[in-house]
Amino acid sequence: MELATIPLEQLKVSALNMRAGRKAPPLDDILPSIRERGVLVPLIVRPNGIENEFEIVAGRRRFLASSAVAKERGESPALPCHILAAGDDAAAVEASILENTARLEPDEMQEFEAFKKLNDKGKSVEEIARVFGVTELTVKRRLALANLIAPIRKAYAEDKIDGGTITALTLASAEKQREWFEMFRSEDMRAPRGSAAKRWLLGGGEIATCVALFSLDDYDGDIFEDLFGEKSIFADAEKFWNFQDAAIEAERETLAASGWAKVAVLPRGQHFSRWEYDQASKKEGGEVFIEVRHSGEVMIHKGYAPRRKKQAEKASDKKARPECSAPLENYVDLHRHAAARAAMLKHQGVALRLLAAHLIIGAPNITCAPDPQRARKEETAASIAASKGEAAINAERAGIAKLLEMDEPAHITGGNGDGWKLASLFARLLKLSDDEIARILTFVMAECLAVGHEAVECLAKTLRLDLGAWMAPDDAFFDLLRDKAIINAMVKEIAGSEVAAANAGEPAKVQKAILRDCLEGRNGREAAPNWRPAWLHGLSYGDAGKPGAVRRAEKIAPLFVA
Repeated sequence: MELATIPLEQLKVSALNMRAGRKAPPLDDILPSIRERGVLVPLIVRPNGIENEFEIVAGRRRFLASSAVAKERGESPALPCHILAAGDDAAAVEASILENTARLEPDEMQEFEAFKKLNDKGKSVEEIARVFGVTELTVKRRLALANLIAPIRKAYAEDKIDGGTITALTLASAEKQREWFEMFRSEDMRAPRGSAAKRWLLGGGEIATCVALFSLDDYDGDIFEDLFGEKSIFADAEKFWNFQDAAIEAERETLAASGWAKVAVLPRGQHFSRWEYDQASKKEGGEVFIEVRHSGEVMIHKGYAPRRKKQAEKASDKKARPECSAPLENYVDLHRHAAARAAMLKHQGVALRLLAAHLIIGAPNITCAPDPQRARKEETAASIAASKGEAAINAERAGIAKLLEMDEPAHITGGNGDGWKLASLFARLLKLSDDEIARILTFVMAECLAVGHEAVECLAKTLRLDLGAWMAPDDAFFDLLRDKAIINAMVKEIAGSEVAAANAGEPAKVQKAILRDCLEGRNGREAAPNWRPAWLHGLSYGDAGKPGAVRRAEKIAPLFVA
């Protein structure tokens, strides 16, 4: 790295900085020192493609503190900087992570996030282990957490799931993990833990008929079904594997004939470790790996090349002298960019497909992420997870994933901005119809719709939402309902003024019981199954203390007057 002093106004924080995008950090601890002696430890920067401009990979706090001092004094200093090579994303991410994690001991999930960032930029397990001073086994164990669905990773980060169970869960398919997680958060069922979880997740010796690649009409062995016909298993595991292995071999031959450089069937039970591979198309010599679980499940991973092969290609590329200097390359890029933008204006279909790819994968200047749906109470999270609306979103997500040839993702959006992934997805989108593109964009908008935002109220006004078709007050709602005056107002809505007046002095528990009776038509109450709290309709029970949803609905209402 080259050491140089760079004027403050020529620096900005890089998007690759580990803390980029977060709120401004406290600077009280370093401001006195920088006022007195300036910046002593060099920042780590790299060229950003614009002449005489650099982006900060590590040293954001020193930069912000220097900016504050410059504002106080009315003069702009030059800061000491180590300059990385232009375009070396892996080195930039590595530098940022090392600087920021050096401040405190990271936990397993923080290590996972740091290791995955480097791995996504092409760093091998061996290189990551060397950088952080840990064993390769430690790196592999952390990267294995990428196989977990997001809710399980979150619960593990919050110490709600033990390490033995997590180890077992990393071996299971996403579908099995979701099934386990439903038991985990259920009050009525007990999720298996540790070695019991491993036995359950891997099939427990039983092979379900749903995992068969072959037609059950061709199978001549016995199949057992439960009393309700909801679950069926193969009675003879050996006979199942004879049929399954033949079907796997037929699938391997079909894939090989379609042009993949190599199609490998992994030994039964061997896990496919994605972090040891880079994505590669057929034209780039991409390979296919068929993973076979002991449970009978078959996972097909398309378009991967061993990382060492890609690294060798990169190393050979570095030996060649570049044809363009950085400024000349910037000149070429800007003219190609201007021409491409102008040409796209006349091709709306292409533009919509490229937009969809950007929203799903992301780009340096575009980020589209799913709403995290943060709940203040576990009961609320469980209520939403069990709702009709969430079920509809999950079903459509599975359909979109199939359309895009994705492997059971937790989310469709929220990509890391990888250019190759974007190009691959764009190539896929070009083959889809306009109706399919509209369906994908509609789902993307649904997945990214922000909770507690005016956009929700826009849809409520435009689509005239029928909340009764999507939810009903449940235990979580009644547990959260505490205000006695509000409860009495609800009783008045659903049971009438006389009932409300007669019970105004009763405890909240009694009045809530009346609400439940009316909803379900019990204890002589007239059934009102479609009643929903006024808040859900964008209305309130008074002029003071209105919920945010009501205030937002009232704010935008004038915009939608016919």
